[in-house]
Amino acid sequence: MKNKTQIFLKSITVTLVTVMLFSCSNNTQQVRDFLASKNLPIGTAKNAYHVYKDSGRITSKLITPLRLDFSNRDQHPYSEFPKGIKIINFDKNGIDSVTISGDYSLSYDKTKVAEIRGNVVVTNHTEQSKLLTEQLFWDQNTKYFFSEKEFTLTTRKDTIYGIGFECKEDLSKHLARKTTGKLETTED
Repeated sequence: MKNKTQIFLKSITVTLVTVMLFSCSNNTQQVRDFLASKNLPIGTAKNAYHVYKDSGRITSKLITPLRLDFSNRDQHPYSEFPKGIKIINFDKNGIDSVTISGDYSLSYDKTKVAEIRGNVVVTNHTEQSKLLTEQLFWDQNTKYFFSEKEFTLTTRKDTIYGIGFECKEDLSKHLARKTTGKLETTED
């Protein structure tokens, strides 16, 4: 009697496990939809070090402790960098020309606009200029920065403080609003 009970229990266990195995599906679109509905990333990268190249030449490097990939969103796919980001851009000679860093970042795939927040520092090593702010938007298509937050721009000659800022990616041709500070100007 005891032997029949054990066989019966084992049979039920095998049947349940078999049903569970065959009830699972492997449809990647269903998995993506499930992750999107739960606001979960489809990928995670820790201690990421990504090198961008153009025609075999390194153009930039992205360094981050954590990258979350939300490219499964239909309307606004994005990447999130919750533990900070550092981007190093190189000029045509392979020299570190501009470095961008911040405590948090979002980068939208379709629009190529990134938002960088918290202790944002942009340094142009060639021109020896530096921008400090708490929030910066970066249009990667037009290679343009803009911010509506307080900023400090330090160049070889000037230190400019203000609220609201626009400039090219290399900190040249800037437009600063609500400015104060010591400025050296020339009349032409």
